[in-house]
Formats: sequence, structure tokens, C-alpha cells
Amino acid sequence: MGISVYPEAQGLIFDLDGTLSDSLPVHLATWNKVGDKYGFTFDPQIMYELTGRPTIEFAERIIEQYGVSEKPEILVQMKQKLFWELAHLLKPIDEVASIVKKFYGKIPMAVGTGASRKSAEIQLKALNFEKYFDALVSADDVSKHKPDPDTFLECARLMGVEPQFCQVFEDGDLGIAAAKSANMFVTDIRKYINYGEWIRSK
Repeated sequence: MGISVYPEAQGLIFDLDGTLSDSLPVHLATWNKVGDKYGFTFDPQIMYELTGRPTIEFAERIIEQYGVSEKPEILVQMKQKLFWELAHLLKPIDEVASIVKKFYGKIPMAVGTGASRKSAEIQLKALNFEKYFDALVSADDVSKHKPDPDTFLECARLMGVEPQFCQVFEDGDLGIAAAKSANMFVTDIRKYINYGEWIRSK
């Protein structure tokens, strides 16, 4: 069986990186470009552990783990600029994109992501997904990020749907925890696709 929508769902919320967008290889490539400058090789396990968290937390982890002498904000700026330049390489997760296209115009849909608003907008544009969503909640829009439920609760508010009638599609443990904390239906898309094995096999 493929990914399905609960009959009770009145609004759908999608994580972005690794759920709508097969962006993890591009993120890995850009962090390694940052590493080329600062003398480290990025460990893909960091990506797996921090999926759903803001980019600043990745930078802080890198500084701690690799002893990089730089402000995290500088690493974030460098990384994001590189990622935006490579956005044309992004591809959709087809199994999730099919759900989006099937339910477009039928029930409200939103994106709830730990990415910055600019990064999220660039990705949605690169994937031609802009028209499908009624709301976008990014790391810039909430003060508490996944695994706190605020990102998804704000999506529900903007869609005008009660949280218990929202279904969240996620690929990260932190995002799944956030959806459960928000009392929403949650679908772990990793059960249905194999895109993430390149991380977990490292």
C-alpha cells in the first residue's frame, strides 16, 4: 500500500525537506562545500539527527563537533547561499507529490518546515509547488521549533482547521513528535519510500 490520507482529515500539512523535496543530497553537498573552507567533512548522521530543526542549530553542532572558529550565523549565511544556488537540482518526492496534486483544491494544505522562509519559498518555486498550498510556516514564523508543536499548530490556524482534523506528512523523528504533540494524524513517509537510506547507511 502507498501513502494514504485519513478519511477524517480536513487539512493536510507537509514537511518540506525530505518529505516534499528530495533535498537532502543537496543539503549534504552544500554543507561539504562549507567544510571545504573550514577543514571538515560533514557527517550525514547530523542531517538525520537534526532533520526538522533550523539551520542555525546545524551550524552550532558543526562548530561544537569540528571545532570551527566561526560564528554560526556566518556558517548559515554561507550554507544558505550555496543551497539557493543549487536549488535547480532539487527534485520532488513523487509519492508525496502525488498526494498534493490529488487533494489540491479539495481540502486545505500547508507546508510546515524548519527551513527559513526564503529557503522554503525558493524550494517550492524550484519544484513548481507554489500554487498548491494555502499556507507556509517556516522557522522564521515560530519561536519554538520541532519537536514542539507550534509549527504545525500555526499551519492548522492558517488553514482554519482544528488540529485533531489535520494530517501531517513527515520524514523526521522531531517532526513526527511535533505532530503527535499537536494531536494530529501523522504519516511517517519513510515507511513508503527509500530515498533516506543514503543517510542511514552511512
